[in-house]
Amino acid sequence: MSFAASGDRFAAFRHIAYAYFFFARFLTAFATQVVSVSVGWQMYEHTGQPLYLGLIGLVQFLPSLLLILVTGTVADRYNRRLIAAICIFVGTLCAAALLFLTVSGGFAPLPVFMILVVFGIERAFMTPAMQSLAPNLIPPADLTNAITWNSMSWDAAAILGPVAGGLLYGVGPSVAYTVAVLFFASGSVLTFLIPKPQQRVAHEKRSLSEMLAGFRFIWSEKVVLGAVSLDLFAVLLGGAVALMPVYARDILTLGPWGLGMLRAAPSFGAIAMGVFLATYPIRNRAGICMFIGVAMFGVGTLIFGISHSPWLSIVALAIMGASDLISVYVRETLITLWTPDHVRGRVNAVNMVFVGASNELGEFRAGIMAHYFGAIPAVVVGGLGTLAVAFLWATGFPQLRRIDSLNAPDRDGDPQPA
Repeated sequence: MSFAASGDRFAAFRHIAYAYFFFARFLTAFATQVVSVSVGWQMYEHTGQPLYLGLIGLVQFLPSLLLILVTGTVADRYNRRLIAAICIFVGTLCAAALLFLTVSGGFAPLPVFMILVVFGIERAFMTPAMQSLAPNLIPPADLTNAITWNSMSWDAAAILGPVAGGLLYGVGPSVAYTVAVLFFASGSVLTFLIPKPQQRVAHEKRSLSEMLAGFRFIWSEKVVLGAVSLDLFAVLLGGAVALMPVYARDILTLGPWGLGMLRAAPSFGAIAMGVFLATYPIRNRAGICMFIGVAMFGVGTLIFGISHSPWLSIVALAIMGASDLISVYVRETLITLWTPDHVRGRVNAVNMVFVGASNELGEFRAGIMAHYFGAIPAVVVGGLGTLAVAFLWATGFPQLRRIDSLNAPDRDGDPQPA
């Protein structure tokens, strides 16, 4: 593999529409992280049961799964900018509802889960619209640079959000939720300010066949199928985020601030890797780079699982974040460049379910295993599973392994071999 210096690491920001998009995405992701840390810690304090931490992920994932045939079609048929802005505003209302429950003393699993279901529904519509919007805002020449910055904006929010969430929760949970409300509202306003972009709208007759177009494309394009399914199974087995409150309180004996540090550590590593990739993009052997990233994610998960040292745990999580950024960088670039715009919303909806399954269902898996076998075995088994997935997918998807450069494919031929 090789890395070559980029001519302009800030190329995407030369376009004002993308600048609005970037900061709206950052603020929304920041608010999401603050809510995630606060709800997780508050729920564990309230119940003392790891199972409820897993259920938090499950109730947010199910709407994406149940609405998969609708959300992507909506993103391809209607104004993606408007859809995203409305959804982020709904997220503002959800954070405000959590604030109300906290202030009124009504925080309890049932009403919280009801709010998180609504939160999951807005994310189900917002994510494919937002992911499909970026390619409409900038020319193809700057798209790879924009994808790198997209990943970094999420990871920057994932650094600042958990730390801020832990600190703010230490002051008071109502303070944390208030900040989340303000950031969600700001993200919605910025999204409304994005100039209306050009978009190839799907004009097919409304039918089940139209709704299934994303599935058909992914199944027929083995490179895209391998990329999205790799993320599904690797993070489904390797995710340990849901158990961080258990590690912070019971294993590493840290408080809410320590939980924020643990949640932020993967993104410290990801930001460092993102800055490197923005300056030195992957020029060849991209498929191999992705599989190396997944394998290193598994190694970091194993180290975190067995560690009883806070600093070793933070280093392991940073390794996980850096290696995951490599995988995300390659995977998202491939999916974006290999997917035609008129079907991009439906493909991103399917990809969102894969990503959601890997995260939320991964958290549910970790919570269930921790409930019956303990937190440490749950994380260690997940790390071993991730290593196994990296090997199996590298063997089972040779087209993906042989991807060399991150360029748009030649539809008449195979991808450039490594």
